[in-house]
Amino acid sequence: MEHSTDSTINPLLLSYLHPRYWLVWLGIALLRIIVWLPWRTQMTLGRILGNMLYVLLKKRRAISCINLRLAFPELTTQQRNQLNRRHFISLVQGFFEAALSWWGSERKLKPLFKTQGEQYLKEALEQGKGVLLLSAHFTSLELGGRLLTLAQPDVPLHVVYRPHQNALIESLVADIRATRYGKAIPKNNIREMIKSLRSGFPLWYAQDQSYQGKNSVVVPFFGVPTSTNSATSRFAKLSKAVVIPFFTVRDGESGYLLRFLPPLDNFPGADISQDTQLINLLIESQVREFPEQYLWTHKRFKSNHQDIYNPIQPDGECL
Repeated sequence: MEHSTDSTINPLLLSYLHPRYWLVWLGIALLRIIVWLPWRTQMTLGRILGNMLYVLLKKRRAISCINLRLAFPELTTQQRNQLNRRHFISLVQGFFEAALSWWGSERKLKPLFKTQGEQYLKEALEQGKGVLLLSAHFTSLELGGRLLTLAQPDVPLHVVYRPHQNALIESLVADIRATRYGKAIPKNNIREMIKSLRSGFPLWYAQDQSYQGKNSVVVPFFGVPTSTNSATSRFAKLSKAVVIPFFTVRDGESGYLLRFLPPLDNFPGADISQDTQLINLLIESQVREFPEQYLWTHKRFKSNHQDIYNPIQPDGECL
């Protein structure tokens, strides 16, 4: 049954009528309008705005340049600059896709995706164990959760999310996620994540952003020693869950691919650093296939001992 897409505002959101939120409300209204546009029109608009932001957002462009230089040293300067421009296009398209995941109708979304390896999830759920769907920060990440609920309508998907810094957006999106998913869990609520997995639910989780907490380990990512969250190994050990890599990517001009990979064998192992390195290699293989769709504007290559992003040279090219 198709979810309602009416524009009724949660009464709790009425507290956000202060003028400091007016621009946010305007942005929300514009996104609602964009969601009504045909999907191809949305992607074309994303290309136009992405090219504009590539020129305007000099600091983010510089961060992405550093990341691309480290990840793809074999590319020429021109090739990296072209890849960076395509990434900004993908970023804006991903922004529209997030809105599509919140307000798009099932009728509009169902023709836009196909699945690959879906049997791995079905087989794991039949075992009665929790399933940790290990994802990564590709630009279509937010839409991936919504599409997964359409691919598996009878499975109550639990999702891990990072609360938004803007209180209005956080309240709005939290309300939407509460209706879309079986449970939405803030990324710091480890207890609820383990509870979901032990109860036999699939939990959608991405661990791949830079992390320098007490549970980080420094392992290579694209050959660069990088502080990396080791939580996947710890979650699997505590919950006895099956770990299935799951990625959502934009598949050319036809829509989206929901890709499930085989469950990780003998995971977790005895060495948490080796487990984390395995995950980095797995994510890296997917990034190499769809390089412009990975989140390169994030400072991914931080470590505990150096800051390659300081100082940022906003006017530099991808040297």
